[in-house]
Amino acid sequence: MTDTLETAKAPLQARTTPAKPLWRTFLVFLTPMMLANVLQSLSGTINNVFLGHMIGVEALAAATVFFPVMFFFIAFVMGLGAGASILIGQAYGKGDHERVRAIAGATLALSLIFGIIVAIFGGIYADELMHWLQTPADIVDEAVKYARIMMVTMPAFFIFILFTSMLRGVGDSVTPLWTLAFSTFIGLIVTPALIEGWFGLPKLGVASAAVASLVSMVFALIWLGWYLLRRKHPLAPSAAFIARIRLDPKVLGLVLRLGVPTGIQMVIMAVAELALLGLANGYGSSATAAYGAINQILAYVQFPAMSIGIAASILGAQAIGGGRAHQLGAITRTALILNAIITGAGVLIVYLLSGPIVAMFITAPEVIELTQYLLHIVLWSTVVFGMAVVFSSMMRSSGTVLAPTAIAIFSIIAVEVPVAVYLSGTIGISGVWWAYPSAFCAMFILQGSFYMLVWRKRSIRALV
Repeated sequence: MTDTLETAKAPLQARTTPAKPLWRTFLVFLTPMMLANVLQSLSGTINNVFLGHMIGVEALAAATVFFPVMFFFIAFVMGLGAGASILIGQAYGKGDHERVRAIAGATLALSLIFGIIVAIFGGIYADELMHWLQTPADIVDEAVKYARIMMVTMPAFFIFILFTSMLRGVGDSVTPLWTLAFSTFIGLIVTPALIEGWFGLPKLGVASAAVASLVSMVFALIWLGWYLLRRKHPLAPSAAFIARIRLDPKVLGLVLRLGVPTGIQMVIMAVAELALLGLANGYGSSATAAYGAINQILAYVQFPAMSIGIAASILGAQAIGGGRAHQLGAITRTALILNAIITGAGVLIVYLLSGPIVAMFITAPEVIELTQYLLHIVLWSTVVFGMAVVFSSMMRSSGTVLAPTAIAIFSIIAVEVPVAVYLSGTIGISGVWWAYPSAFCAMFILQGSFYMLVWRKRSIRALV
């Protein structure tokens, strides 16, 4: 835990010294990233709180139905971002800023094309999609309104997701924090204003949250561009960067090699979430609302685990790019220990305060009781999930993506979905939630075994 990273040209490493313990290097990167992740989810959470309290459970359920759909459509972009961040991390570890811009520009161009396709598809087929998901009849009309607006705004979401990933690839976890803070602030004002019709604005009902997300995202992107230009950041939208926004086959080949498996994994996760949501919908709108509230809460608890995994992959990629592959073992050990401490503490806090936390999202007493019960089933497994993420992230930092992706997909297809289907038919709605711990435990055992027995014995080389 006291191993250190050597000083390199990256901003992250420039803020540390060889004498600083590795866990402190992690925390320098982790702290703003975890805060950024909290803020990113906070925007959606605040919208859901507004919907649940200012309109009702039905409005919350209507927005909840779209959650796995949104996850499905952004999965590809998240995969691209993961692949690009690894390559950017390795290029930045070498100090090659031009290569950084080339990777970022090509990735952005491809995501914009995909975003336009999704926006067109969503605008036309939102109604059919919500009915296909077996959305409860009492909320389907509002769910369609919400879904159509959110899907039309996907290009903006894609750009935001990519820039967050790419900025972290160069060791910059502070800029995403400021951007998300700005976005959240805008959302805090716009959402209730559209629900209540403040300042002469129209009352948009459940669609208020979707419109507010669009407004806050656009303003945040404008601010981000200005901020990066002002700071002369390597990823600022300068003339040099804009010239690189094109479909470069060679660059995209590398990005897709790393990103497509991750994207496929995310898509399968999204499909699985759709299946589990369908099972939950079968128990009525109360179960649907509980599903949405639990996912919101779990997102916060998982932030430390996901952030530690991202930090490990970025530090690993920069170490590989800088010719310091011998430090990968120390990075892995530190990440595992931090996950146990930080994620474990978050899980404990939520267990102790589960009642008040659930009541933030839901007002109906019977739904609160159901949600709290289901939350207790799945919450503890977040720590196990974090351990699996660390092993997977470290392997991905070297360009090894097929094995960790295959393991994750196997855990979803062969464990999560079958367990959910079987147990929901035998013990009811709680069976849906027992599927998550089952999948996380399988994922941890398999990822850890492959890391220890296979990957650790390989020769690690930079990809760029």
